[in-house]
Amino acid sequence: MEVEKVLHMKEGTGKASYANNSQYQGRAIENTRTILEESIQELYHAKLPECLMIADLGCSAGPNALKVLLDMIDFVGIACRSLNHKLPEFQVFLNDLPGNDFNTMFRLLPSFWENLKEKKGSDFEVACFVSGTSGSFYERLFPNNFLHFVYSSYSLHWLSQVPKGLVGDNGEHLNKGNIFISKTSPPEVCKACQDQFERDFTLFLRLRLQELVPGGRMVLIMLATGESREASIFWELLSMAIRDMVSEGLIEEEKLDAFNLPLYRASAGEVKELVEREGSLTLHNLHTWTSKWDNPKLLADTARAIVEPMLASEFGEAIIDDLFHRYQAMIRNFIATDKLESHTLIISMSKKA
Repeated sequence: MEVEKVLHMKEGTGKASYANNSQYQGRAIENTRTILEESIQELYHAKLPECLMIADLGCSAGPNALKVLLDMIDFVGIACRSLNHKLPEFQVFLNDLPGNDFNTMFRLLPSFWENLKEKKGSDFEVACFVSGTSGSFYERLFPNNFLHFVYSSYSLHWLSQVPKGLVGDNGEHLNKGNIFISKTSPPEVCKACQDQFERDFTLFLRLRLQELVPGGRMVLIMLATGESREASIFWELLSMAIRDMVSEGLIEEEKLDAFNLPLYRASAGEVKELVEREGSLTLHNLHTWTSKWDNPKLLADTARAIVEPMLASEFGEAIIDDLFHRYQAMIRNFIATDKLESHTLIISMSKKA
């Protein structure tokens, strides 16, 4: 799988699109507003920039990125009023891989400006310039000492590639019958994914350190796991649905055995260790938010909006509706007898001056 070509959320604004099925991510944004407010206000007080340079890395396509931007402007406005300062200008770079649906994102900008006027009043003036930056955040994206603030929501759990260690020396697929780390995955699979995340996250930090000004801030939100490293029932249930279709001859078994989501859920401890090992960052906040799922349709629709492009690329468009109908039924059966939770990691840090 060429990750950069197939890793993007479901495009458009249709029923199954990410733009209409990212409520969970929106809830996380609401639950992290306090950390975002504290981080960007401390940055403003320390730097007092005339133009605040902001990058949203892995912005996807939908309203959440613009809601966050609205919050940032609001939070900086509060800091400005406390100092009796004029609001700075804002230069915002929305970044994602080339396959991202930037057109949908930019079509949402007029409503963003309207929301800003309604919230602040028609006489409120803000100079905010928004542009798209296509490319992988596992590569350099901006000049040295260029950015004041880096934000990333639900993107850094995606790996730069499917780990090479998922195929044995004899060419055998090690994670047969699964699309992600599961209870039946051998230790080699877990270690390969962990090592790939460590390389990717370390590279991400080093690249951003080059692009951030001294004292620049980052707020990162990503899928996480508890310290017990429990398997993800979300993806186990989806694997089960695919295996059912394999048993009925609707999907080739070889395709399932060869497919793995380029995804890793790190623990808070893992992330803390990598940040501290890098040495040039100050960790301000490391918080895990746990959410309970009790709506099978919401979960199935959310998962579909995230992984449909990758699954369709591997297994074909024709199986998608049937697959997620089965997935939703499996979720319903599971939560009838057990709880279904997910963990989100929120990290706030700054570049040492």
